[in-house]
Parts: sequence; structure tokens; C-alpha cells
Amino acid sequence: MLFNSIEFLLFFPIVVSLHWLLPHRLRWLLLLVSSYVFYMAWEPAYALLIAFSTVVDYSIARALPSAKGGSKKALLVSSLLVNVGLLAAFKYYAMITGTLATLLGFAGVVWVPGESSLLLPVGISFYTFQTLSYTIDVYQGKVEPEPHLGKFALFVSFFPQLVAGPIERAGDLLPQLITERHWDSDVAIEGMRQTLWGMFKKVVVADNLAVLVAVVFATPTEWAGPAIALATLAFAYQAYCDFSGYSDIAIGIAKVLGVRLSVNFDQPTLARSVASFWSRWHITLITWLRDYVYFPMGGNRVATGWVIFNVLFAFSLSGLWHGAAWHYVMWGCVNGIFIVFGRATQGIRTRIAEGTGFTKLKRTRAIWQWFSTVSMIYASFILSRAPDIPSALRMYIRLPRGWLSPRPGMFMDFFEQIRIDPLILLMMMLMIPMTDLIDWCKRHPERFTWVPGWAVWIVDWAMIMGILILGKFSATQFMYFQF
Repeated sequence: MLFNSIEFLLFFPIVVSLHWLLPHRLRWLLLLVSSYVFYMAWEPAYALLIAFSTVVDYSIARALPSAKGGSKKALLVSSLLVNVGLLAAFKYYAMITGTLATLLGFAGVVWVPGESSLLLPVGISFYTFQTLSYTIDVYQGKVEPEPHLGKFALFVSFFPQLVAGPIERAGDLLPQLITERHWDSDVAIEGMRQTLWGMFKKVVVADNLAVLVAVVFATPTEWAGPAIALATLAFAYQAYCDFSGYSDIAIGIAKVLGVRLSVNFDQPTLARSVASFWSRWHITLITWLRDYVYFPMGGNRVATGWVIFNVLFAFSLSGLWHGAAWHYVMWGCVNGIFIVFGRATQGIRTRIAEGTGFTKLKRTRAIWQWFSTVSMIYASFILSRAPDIPSALRMYIRLPRGWLSPRPGMFMDFFEQIRIDPLILLMMMLMIPMTDLIDWCKRHPERFTWVPGWAVWIVDWAMIMGILILGKFSATQFMYFQF
């Protein structure tokens, strides 16, 4: 069931109404049933997998406090094997077998792996990481195991963030689902406004940009540098508006239910370093990898060589989490290299800036830092959007071409081939800075207390009209559902 569907427009008001009408002791059951109905709308069989994962991690967590020594570690390893095994079977089977077949081919062994008949469950990477963090936190004594199976099942399947995050921790979300909540009209209105803004970003900005992106990336050898650069910029904002839009909707509808989810984006497009960008983009995944992968490997408390390895491994794993293909892994690794390089050259760059007097030009330096950061990040996005590594390399090779000697009529041919009205495309390009501006305003509400209430309502109605007039409701699911 998509957030941007008629079914959800009927489903959500019913759930909200029943939630606040029912007594507290029954609300968890309503939300649990609603969450499974929401998830089964894609494929009823998906419910069996999430139920299995829930029962496994619930049982292991309940057994951990009384286990000692090797038995305790064995329980944790069992949870890791089950959860990672599910991911391997449902998400990474083709990648694993294809890579193995290629390696065997180098040794002269011909092996053609069979195709898996398993469907990729929607959002499996999200709820798998969520249940894994719960088991690890119980193992480390950070949270107590939840004694009630049903309420733990609600933590795993809570429908606003089930299929595309934010990836929540048990210590933050479970208490909110268990304790009594009271209706707050101000919070509910705040949640509906955040939901509206998320829907605008998805159906107006992301889904219109997707048309341009799909055409250019489908035929990478047919385009010169300007078209590839424009499509790459469009994809960067398509991905941002699609995923942050989902997060806004999830956070907003959870607020209407009296639950506060974690912030997942913090204006990443305004970052002035690659490290800063990745501390602002998909925050709950990056902090998950930091806490459960990077820190346990030693983080930055080990020798320099191992620090570099830890960074590259964590970012490669981030790429692998995003997609079961080697170009995703390379995309993650490239961003890890950017961060390692940035740390290694920070001192040199600072001394150069001080020696040339660049540090005194604070605004100019800030603009340069921002431009160089987004240029590297967006260029790396070609790896994640291209269908494979050879296609990405062809796009990088063609990227410098066509800037100094554009062919006459090239731009009109471009608009005809992508089948998008130039005015619509211009409007989408103008919405890119507007999106950043509105996100900034929403992150700093304290600066706009002087704005009268009627002006806020005008903005709300403008977004509703924008959705109705410019929204692409024929678009399919959110991008991150495939993860």
C-alpha cells in the first residue's frame, strides 16, 4: 500500500480514528493488525517472513539475559545468521551466485546458477536492521528484552516506517508504543503539514524529475556532457525528494498517532564536506553502521591503516545495503575514499587557505566548499543510478564532451527525446532550490514565529494545489522500497 495511493487515503483516517477512540490497552493491537494489513497489501506472503524474523529475535532476546559466556555469544550469532541469511536468500542470491560463477569462469569452470523464485520483500533491509539492532542492544545490556510478543511485533512492523525507515532503535520507539499517548491537536496539525510537504516532494518534484533521469540513464551513450550532468543533478534531487519525502510522510503520520520518529535527513544538500553530507543523509542508516559496524571494528581508535579500512568497509557495506550489485558497492567505496582523502588532506588544505588569505573570504570559501562537496557527491550518484559499472564508466567518459561546442538544435532535440515540456523541466529546476529553502525553514521554525497563521495556511493550500495540478500519481512506489 503506497502512501501516495487512494487505498492509503482511506486506510489512514480509519486507523487514526479508531486509535484515538479505543482505550490505551487496545491501541497496540489495532496498530499491529493495521501494520500487517498495510504490509500484506503488497504480497500476503511477506507477512510470514516478517513474522518469522520477529519470533526469532524475540525468542533470542528473551533468552539472552539468563545466558552466560559462550551460550550468550551463540545466541547473538544465531540472530546474526538468521537475519543476514534472510537478506542473502531474498536480496543477494543473484549477486552472490553471479559473482561465484564469474570467479569459477576465470578458473575454467563453467557453472550456470539457477534463478531464484523468491520475490524481494518490500523493505526487508529496513526491518532486518531494526531487529538486529534490538538483539545487539539486548546483548550489550542497553535495553531490556520486551516480554510481550505482540508489542515487540508492533515495534518491528509499525507501518509508518516499516518499508522505508527511519530505522528505529528499540530504546526510542518501543517505550512510545507501549506507554499511553494523549491527543494533541497542535502535534497532529504539525504532523499533517509534514506529511503534506513530504507528499509534495514525492509526487511533484521527485516523480517529475524521474522522467528526465530514466531516459538519459537508459541510453547513456547517446548523450553529451550537458545532458548527463543535468540528468545526474536531477537524479540527486529525485533521490533526495523521494526518500526524504517518504521520511517526512512517515514522521508526519506517526506524529498524528502520537509517536515521534527519528529525523532521517538534515539538509544534506547544504553540506560543505562529504563527511558532513553523510551525517545528514539517511541519518538512521549511517548511525546504525557507525554504532554496529564501524565502532566495533575499532573506529578511529586503531592504527591509521585500520581506520582507512574501517571507513571503506562501512561505506562499501552502505552501498551493498542499497542494492545487490557491485556498482552499488563501488559507489559506497568511492564515498568512503572521499572521506578518507578529506581527512588526510585537511591540514594541507587549511594551511593553503591560510597562506593565500582564502580563510578571510568566509562566504566565498563556504560557497566553494559547498560546490566541491555536492559536485563530488552528485558525480558519485552516477554509479548508484547506472544499471551497471560499464554503463557508469561510459557516462563518466562522455561527461566532459559537448560543453564547448554544442550542436545546433541540441537542446530542442533533447527535450523531444525525453518527452518533457521545457517549461515543466524549468519549473522542476526552480523547485530544486525552493525545496532546499523550505526544508531549511522547516528545520528552523523558531526564526518564523512572526509569520501569521493565515500565511501558513496559504502555503498549505498552495502545496495541495501543486500536488493536484503537477503531481504524477501514475508513478509507482518510492525508490527506497526496493531496499
